[in-house]
Amino acid sequence: MNTSRKSNVLAPIAAFFGFFIMGFVDIVGIATNYVKNDFHLSAGAAGTLPMMVFLWFAIFSIPTGILMGKAGRKKTVLLALVLTSAAMLMPFLLYTFYAVLFAFILLGISNTILQVSLNPLVAAMFDKQKTASILTLGQFIKSVCSFFGPIVAGFTASQFGDWKLTFVVFAVVSVLSVLLLAFSKVEEVGFESTPATFGGSLKLLKNKFILLCFLCIFLIVGFDVGLNVSIPELLMKHAGLSLESAGYGNSVYFAAKTTGAFLGALLLLKIKPMRYLIVSLIVALMAYLSLMFIHDVWSLRILIFVLGFAGANVFSIIFSFALQRAPSRSNEISALMIMGVVGGAIIPFIQGLINDGVGFVAALSVIFVCLVFILIFTFNLKKDVQ
Repeated sequence: MNTSRKSNVLAPIAAFFGFFIMGFVDIVGIATNYVKNDFHLSAGAAGTLPMMVFLWFAIFSIPTGILMGKAGRKKTVLLALVLTSAAMLMPFLLYTFYAVLFAFILLGISNTILQVSLNPLVAAMFDKQKTASILTLGQFIKSVCSFFGPIVAGFTASQFGDWKLTFVVFAVVSVLSVLLLAFSKVEEVGFESTPATFGGSLKLLKNKFILLCFLCIFLIVGFDVGLNVSIPELLMKHAGLSLESAGYGNSVYFAAKTTGAFLGALLLLKIKPMRYLIVSLIVALMAYLSLMFIHDVWSLRILIFVLGFAGANVFSIIFSFALQRAPSRSNEISALMIMGVVGGAIIPFIQGLINDGVGFVAALSVIFVCLVFILIFTFNLKKDVQ
């Protein structure tokens, strides 16, 4: 009896720990700048790194949904954590551009599997009315990891002369997460789902509500990764900072996301998610418009914080809208929404091409357009949200 109670307590802890591992994918932002500097890459070439991470969300999301239906959510999450551990070790053991590229590919595949399987696994543990708050809490945990990534990279670079030690730290944490989940008993009591299929998942896009949720996910992840990659260059070009100092701008952004996700998890228990979402997007648009033209370092940091805070809960709220739309098809909906994370590959790649061809400010405008369209799509979703 006592062992059973311990298992029940350990299960949500183990599952939420997976959100921390999920945050490893955000290291691509600061890592891209270090790799670009180490191998003297152009902005376009460096843009292939986030593309190699996020491209796989388009390819592996639906197969993961199918695998999840056959193997179970817990085993699918475990597979993702094992692959993440391997991806984190690779760049430290062999540091060439192609080795880093392959490691980021593996990280992208593992993160795809993790995001597809972990969100419905955690949602199934709690009352459906709390879905938005619970998934926002997961994003808070993910943001904690994202916040520490640039700090660890900057610390290892300045104190040990090797930023790649960051990967060793993350690899150790990944292995610990595997052990934690492997020895926990996870009971899935909600969001019972029919088996996912390719055809069934893609047919969901015929539903206007699901399509708009998918497009919002695509654009908000493109915004998040695009801004994450752009922050160091923004601070270097607009405020004259070094790469090491500019890299801490990513930590400001993720500190804001962490704060925003934590407060959001509490506020969404009291405030309607749609109202919270619209206010957040309007604030983000105003802050980003100012960011593009300001050169004072502290003003830039404040605006970066506002953007991180305002955008912290967009993903989880939209995800919860989609899951609540058809709970019986949660595996397929989860796979489809995570497929939208491919926006993190496409948007930064487009930014890189525009940066090389036109200029940095023009590249920044791509992210602004993403926010405008998210707000437009959100107003279209408003009338159908329960």
